[in-house]
Amino acid sequence: MSTSDPDKPKRRRRSKASEDTPASEAPHASASESGVTSEPQSAGVEEIEPAPADEAAEEAAADVVLEAADEVDASPAAPPRPAPSRRRAARDPSLPPPVVRAHAKYVRTSARKARLVCDHIRGRSVEEARAILAHTPRAVARDWSKLLESAIANAENNHELVGEDLYVKAVHADEGPTIKRFRPRAMGRATRIRKRTSHLTILLTPKE
Repeated sequence: MSTSDPDKPKRRRRSKASEDTPASEAPHASASESGVTSEPQSAGVEEIEPAPADEAAEEAAADVVLEAADEVDASPAAPPRPAPSRRRAARDPSLPPPVVRAHAKYVRTSARKARLVCDHIRGRSVEEARAILAHTPRAVARDWSKLLESAIANAENNHELVGEDLYVKAVHADEGPTIKRFRPRAMGRATRIRKRTSHLTILLTPKE
């Protein structure tokens, strides 16, 4: 037989029902002991739903928009603006015939070589100048041919002239800036290379 100490405090047994209850449902001993009482929280919080929009106001606004769209559709469309006419007025016969010019600048050839070709087409008709440049073996003849076609296009588009009725009134080649380069030579020396350029000009006018 075991003997118990009379000074030792006795333990209290918890009932089975108290063990099964969760801690949230159990009463707060600390609050009751301190004398502070807490009010129980409400089980559910009612949510406030926003009030629905006024359907009548929405329908009225939609009707106003539809009426405005109908008025826009019913309005007559503005007549299309006519395209500006590019046809020039008839030239006065008393005035001198127009002169059409075309320039080609900084052509990579010397002015002397360009003059050897342009002397053959001065005073010639457009058809004769085309034939001469097409059968000239010099490389600058291709630049002169391109410049001649450019002058013919300017006459047809800007002055309403017929290309076959024109002739070469004046043609000349002017010197342009010279590009300077150097070539190494023997014994540490260097010689200058001059890469010359030229400015080509063609003037066309109608035949009399």
